[in-house]
Amino acid sequence: MPETTRVAALNQVNLDQLLLETKLASPPPRGGFVSRSALIAKGRGSGRRIVAISAPSGYGKSILLSQWAAAEDRPVAWVSLDRFDDDPATLLLLLSSAFVRATGADSSLIDDMGGHGISALGRAAPRLATALHASPEPFVFMLDDLHALSSPGCHDVLEVVISGVQSGSQFVAASRIAQPHVPRLRAAGETIEFGANDLALDADGARSIFAEADLDLASDDAETLARTTEGWPVGMSLAAVITRESNVPAVTVAGNDRYVADYLYRESLAPLSEETRSFLRRTAVLEQFCAGLCDAVLDSSGSQAMLRELEASNVFLIPLDRHRGWYRYHSLFGEFLQSELRQNEPGAIAELHLRAADWYEANESPGMAIEHLLDIRDRDRCLRLVTENALPAYQAGQLETVQRWITALGSDTVADYPPLAVLAGWLAVMSGQSAAAEQWMHRIDKAVFDLPPADGTASFDSARAMLRSIMCAGGPKQAMADAALSLAQEPPWSVWRDQALCLTGEAHLLTGDVERADALFGQASELSATTGNHDVLVLSEAERAVIAMDRGRWVEAARLSNEALAAIQEHRLMDYAISVIAFAGAARLALQRGDLAGATNEITKAMRARQFCGYATPALAVRARLSLAKTHFGMSDHATARHLLREIGDILMQRPALGRLVDDVTEFQAIIDSGGTLGTGAAPLTPAELRLLPYLQTHLSVPEIGSRLYVSRNTVSTEVGSIYRKLGVSSRTGAVDRALAIGLLGA
Repeated sequence: MPETTRVAALNQVNLDQLLLETKLASPPPRGGFVSRSALIAKGRGSGRRIVAISAPSGYGKSILLSQWAAAEDRPVAWVSLDRFDDDPATLLLLLSSAFVRATGADSSLIDDMGGHGISALGRAAPRLATALHASPEPFVFMLDDLHALSSPGCHDVLEVVISGVQSGSQFVAASRIAQPHVPRLRAAGETIEFGANDLALDADGARSIFAEADLDLASDDAETLARTTEGWPVGMSLAAVITRESNVPAVTVAGNDRYVADYLYRESLAPLSEETRSFLRRTAVLEQFCAGLCDAVLDSSGSQAMLRELEASNVFLIPLDRHRGWYRYHSLFGEFLQSELRQNEPGAIAELHLRAADWYEANESPGMAIEHLLDIRDRDRCLRLVTENALPAYQAGQLETVQRWITALGSDTVADYPPLAVLAGWLAVMSGQSAAAEQWMHRIDKAVFDLPPADGTASFDSARAMLRSIMCAGGPKQAMADAALSLAQEPPWSVWRDQALCLTGEAHLLTGDVERADALFGQASELSATTGNHDVLVLSEAERAVIAMDRGRWVEAARLSNEALAAIQEHRLMDYAISVIAFAGAARLALQRGDLAGATNEITKAMRARQFCGYATPALAVRARLSLAKTHFGMSDHATARHLLREIGDILMQRPALGRLVDDVTEFQAIIDSGGTLGTGAAPLTPAELRLLPYLQTHLSVPEIGSRLYVSRNTVSTEVGSIYRKLGVSSRTGAVDRALAIGLLGA
């Protein structure tokens, strides 16, 4: 599947990189707030690995974190979260980037967090946990706005990552709601927790806030203010702002509803000019903003001066970097402004989001453009952008983000735009979701679409034909016809032509024309070097290596295999369907030269990745398993060879017409059957057990694991027992340790 290269366009710097920087930079401590040194000292001196700060909005959680970061002598890895980070791959990228930035750890750690469909829980999270555990010096990890993460997958990987934080280091997280990882760690005595009562201010705090605003507050008034606001810090700050701007007594404006207090916000807006109020309302559609973005959304100029003025006078504008380039509103204030916008200018909302989308798209940040379009349900444009960016996002490991886009659009809407439905089918195929791939193929099978697709293919017919060819539901002849159609339509400059060449080669293998297949794979590999389609290069070189081995050309096979393996490693394709062929071929090569340890290593990689290679890619799935079965047989592991043949049988029940491949399976089955003895070895983990294995790193219950995998409690219990038996262990910890040791988990 082609990759899309995005070009930096904002002041010669990629906008996404700038946004990343704002998330990784601890905000500078702001004036106008009470020192939290006592809480910081308590947290630091507790000796607890985990510090949980949980309180409603307005209690100064972010302020506490920023003051702590400024006072810390250990390296601080900081991450500010928002709703767009609710994807395990995105979260791991942020965490690894923050850790590398703070500690100087090897930057390859960041690369290990992404890749085509990489397993976030099974590979990336344990890799990061290992890096944290191995840190030569203590550090502090700070996560602000943890409540922005609602995905179970995010909390699963976070639990694994937290396990890597060792004594002397600390993980500090701030959230509006209870933090899912805390109850278990609390029971283990590993946490210290700060809640609303700890963050509430007393009369002394009220006087400090008023003093920062150059206002006097009498002792009695301070006591009254602390009582009526119930110690709510933002309520006291609001009272100070209103007292300063309106010259009214603080106690007359401080309400006791610490969660709403809308009238206080209205009072804070009242003294401002209409121009300023309009600026605040309209920019509230933005999660974060800079002057250029504000100018674009407001279709005006002068935002830079306005932001400077607001920052100087308004405590609710929060700088996101030390250069004062990017800002956000305090969450409560932003919610209030959005309410004001809906009430005063409801007709302007869609246009504001459209302008924001225009700006983000023009500055090469299509993901953010999509989010604004989803907010206003701009169907047609959103379909185009998602179609253009679904594959790049998936290839960066952000499968949950793509699935969220598709879910937000709705399956019927996606099906009404067939090019995107084809991509949804591809994503299901390459992530091992065979049933979902079948459903998408069924929805597009009779579809008609005459416009140029947004995915870069020559036509919708060509795109559908490539998907249909790799799924091979109609047998070798239909697969050949589909591949030939795409090859005829995709011009030499198409970024999909190498895919069409590779699929045509696969079809020729099924018909037994190995010579023609080898030539096509060679062309596909050569072309993929110019398109940057690394998956095509891996599959083409791996297939050519197998062909060379079958011909006894071991030196040539080794060269081709090494090229495929190098591409897998460089582009983190380890958890990708097409990589199974490459690993299986490398195992065969190692066995041929007598390197049993090398063969075992490559077999482990292949067996682990085969869970992503199911009946939606039947030729690849069967060919890889057959190669692995032969290698296991050559190592006298007949039990695993027989097990793999049973898996092949299950695939052939779904896809019985696989041409020459069926004959190859029959021939090897006869050899196995004539062997008599089972030989040495034990049955391997099944694909279902491999999918479950990463969850044993968490403390999810059996029913909770079942809900993650959409299987019953009984199924989970059975598979867990089978995993224990096959790995020779009796506990979750033992299973995880054994899986890490033999390469079934982690990097």
